[in-house]
Amino acid sequence: MAVRLMGTVNVAALEQAFEEMIQRHENLRTNFSTINGSPVQIINSTENFILPVLEVKESEEVERLVNQEWSQPFDLAKDPLIRVKLLRLNSQEHVLLITLHHIISDGWSMGILSRELTTLYQAFATGSSSPLPEIPIQYPDFALWQRQYLQEEVLETHLNYWKKQLAGAPALLELPTDYPRPAQQNFRGSTIPFQLNSKLSQKLKSLSQQSGTTLFITLLAAFDVLLHRYSGSEDIVIGSPIANRNYREIEDLIGFFVNTLVLRTSLEGNPSFIELLTQVRETTLKAYEHQDLGFEQIVEVLQPERSLSHAPLFQVMFILQNTANSELELPGVTVKHL
Repeated sequence: MAVRLMGTVNVAALEQAFEEMIQRHENLRTNFSTINGSPVQIINSTENFILPVLEVKESEEVERLVNQEWSQPFDLAKDPLIRVKLLRLNSQEHVLLITLHHIISDGWSMGILSRELTTLYQAFATGSSSPLPEIPIQYPDFALWQRQYLQEEVLETHLNYWKKQLAGAPALLELPTDYPRPAQQNFRGSTIPFQLNSKLSQKLKSLSQQSGTTLFITLLAAFDVLLHRYSGSEDIVIGSPIANRNYREIEDLIGFFVNTLVLRTSLEGNPSFIELLTQVRETTLKAYEHQDLGFEQIVEVLQPERSLSHAPLFQVMFILQNTANSELELPGVTVKHL
């Protein structure tokens, strides 16, 4: 996260807010080491957090420092897995850089971080104490529960579902725009933005309500049709991330909970779109029921043919970002994302 702060920033309150968050969330002070060949979480004691403030004179220097920050790797065993820097251009203009390793954070977590940082900064800037309630459980509690839960019959039930659901699935979605991967990939992507007008959006929502589905399922079914049209395949396999926070106790935890579901759709026999909606709804709901099994475990069990040229099980993802947008709000400061 990189945000430009226009106005008078209370650096002491900002520093205190980060220190409080690191104290609240064990994940923000965790390292990962290997002991006897196995990975182990090491939760560090709380230390005084110091917010580095770097004096910057020109905008070009800001861009260089941002790129440098983004490209700096983490040593999981030694480095803090959250890095924060404040770039000071002048008394009324700063840039705040927040970098978290994905092993301790996900997209949902960034919303929690923004909300808590907003609340804590506002309190500390006025000399008040933290108004945030104590966290009932920590990420290691969830990790232990998950490991104990996914045993024997529960594990077997989840594995049997995914084995049956993905049996005989195509290894690759062949699209006419694909080219042979070069020996050395650069992983440079691109973005093509477009908007659906309000009239079409309302029709999609109405269709979803009439069909007993959600907007996600309706859009996913339409995306299945699009991929079928361009690939010629009647067996479409798509990946989709899920927050995987289906317990109230973990909704406010910063941590890596997100999982990837594999959603398979058959267009054999040229079904009507209403028939397709019913199928996609049933497939999606079943996948939700078995979301506790990690994607990496499914890959390990199914053992698809692996290639450095493409991802296993699916090569296309579909994502609907419909979580509440939690923007950073600091009193007396205008916040803009870089």
